[in-house]
Amino acid sequence: MPSTKHSSYGEASIRVLKGLEPVKQRPGMYTRTDNPLHVVQEVIDNAADEALAGVCKRIAVTLHADGSVSVDDDGRGIPFGLHPEEQVPVLEIVFTRLHAGGKFDKGAGGAYSFSGGLHGVGVSVTNALATRLAVTVWRDGQVATLVFGGGDVVEPLQLRKATASERRRGTVVRVWPDPRYFESPELPRADLLHLLRSKAVLMPGLTVTLHTEKTAETQTWKFDAGLRDYLLQGLAAEPLIPLFEGAQYAEANETENFAEGEGAAWCVAFTEDGGLLRESYVNLIPTVAGGTHESGLKDGLFAAVKGFIELHALQPKGVKLMPEDVFSRASFVLSARVLDPQFQGQIKERLNSRDALRLVSSYVRPALELWLNQHVEQGKKLAELVIRQAQTRQRASQKVEKRKGSGVAVLPGKLTDCESRDLLHNEVFLVEGDSAGGSAKMGRNKETQAVLPLRGKVLNTWEVERDRLFANTEIHDIAVAIGVDPHGPADAADLSGLRYGKVCILSDADVDGSHIQVLLLTLFFRHFPRLVEAGHVYIAKPPLYRIDAPARGKRPAAKLYALDDGELEAALDKLRKEGAKEGSWTISRFKGLGEMNAEQLWETTLNPETRRLLPVGWLGGSFDATVGTLTKLMGKGEAAARRELMELHGDAVEVDV
Repeated sequence: MPSTKHSSYGEASIRVLKGLEPVKQRPGMYTRTDNPLHVVQEVIDNAADEALAGVCKRIAVTLHADGSVSVDDDGRGIPFGLHPEEQVPVLEIVFTRLHAGGKFDKGAGGAYSFSGGLHGVGVSVTNALATRLAVTVWRDGQVATLVFGGGDVVEPLQLRKATASERRRGTVVRVWPDPRYFESPELPRADLLHLLRSKAVLMPGLTVTLHTEKTAETQTWKFDAGLRDYLLQGLAAEPLIPLFEGAQYAEANETENFAEGEGAAWCVAFTEDGGLLRESYVNLIPTVAGGTHESGLKDGLFAAVKGFIELHALQPKGVKLMPEDVFSRASFVLSARVLDPQFQGQIKERLNSRDALRLVSSYVRPALELWLNQHVEQGKKLAELVIRQAQTRQRASQKVEKRKGSGVAVLPGKLTDCESRDLLHNEVFLVEGDSAGGSAKMGRNKETQAVLPLRGKVLNTWEVERDRLFANTEIHDIAVAIGVDPHGPADAADLSGLRYGKVCILSDADVDGSHIQVLLLTLFFRHFPRLVEAGHVYIAKPPLYRIDAPARGKRPAAKLYALDDGELEAALDKLRKEGAKEGSWTISRFKGLGEMNAEQLWETTLNPETRRLLPVGWLGGSFDATVGTLTKLMGKGEAAARRELMELHGDAVEVDV
């Protein structure tokens, strides 16, 4: 067999990417690469942040004949003096340094209390992926110009005095996107129009224009009260009841732990048929994949409507309401304002901030409760629609149950089952310990979440014969609860009796919890592989730490959670940046799930909108690779292989014992 020639791997093999090189090497990590709209949007979003700060009344976008795009705003203008620490013009830093920006400081006196820019990455990505980018700033009676090519300065900063006829302040950024980085160099016009129009809708009084040089066409948008008109224009059917709209923002020293100015504006329409219009924004950034602010709207609407139905005794016997029954026929426009939003990914399509759910829900619910009780007849119409949706859902679920047939084994006594029989929503939590099981039972959603406490550590089943499995009480209870018999990888397993769409392993965040997690994963991989293959097995990730944070800047005192030491350090860094004094916070370490009360467990681990749930699949997508790894970890005759593994990699693990 011919020998394979290996390339050398030494110290010089490690390459450090500097400046904007990471963006050019992996543009898909920082932006969408199907077309340049997102890199242009980064510039538009910066102008919109000036409007959100109340210092910009006009944003003008021009599509030039040469393919470039310019964004002109009358905001404060990007500072162009020397940075006090870096001794480089700030204007240059903004466009050439990743993670540099004016939106990290959210404390008192910060330039931006509320903004969509968080990472300090946006326009530097735009610059990196452009053949040319030119910036002109009017500020403090001066005009500054700076030109880049491929992310590098090609014409250094030039300053001159502004003439009497020139504007007093503002920024113009003109960018030529580099077609090498995009599948198509063309901007999708419909998406651009929607983006610009939405900025005007969300910022009453802001004038937004789009001028196209090739056609000499100019479009202008300005809305003095925009959400209602915007939603009505987009509806495909007549609303069942008048639109429910409102806006509320936190005032100083509120008891709900929200920062001053945080809140939301919303407009909701309920229709019996036709397509739905659903749009949400955070600090003017469109969140096309939704997130926790939409979940807060859903939660608030459901709680208010359910309370109205119960108050007026409108709920038929046997009908159980779920949030989706209210939300399924709701169209809405939601604009949330969050002090320090946490997005999923750089392109900010989904909001992940846990507090946003409580923020929006706590304002929407009382507003809708008041409206419904002031308009009882309209409320009853809405209640009828919601009840019809619930009945339709339950009928569909019952049809599935009949196909499953009867003869189900008696469920284990330790199982606290859920009320619903809908596989799309049902989930069971296999919980480590009776005390944690008690917290989970109290904190869960009784409609869709079941809890099965496990006593002690589950048997290592890697080398246990299938017909001996049920000799172990815990494994017997797991199999009966989920409704699937043990099977092998080559068996045609019958999943028709499956009782839960998600089987979630919930153990402590310490080493013992990880061991129990591995034992359960071994059980599912070895004896329930079709469950894993079909995507029904998950791992719930509870936090290891709680940080009681003091008030800092505009932020009131709050409780933060961290999954591990890395997240703990990141949370503390964030507190320092927000102005908290070193050591002013208190850190609590959860020794186990049993130490968490029901509310904490729900908020961090059980609530589908704020929890972290990891899907379980084959290692590297390969069944055989997974077999090899688990054999090494769990096989009784593999002590030598495990010892070698520990000797090679043991130093890389920090064991918490």
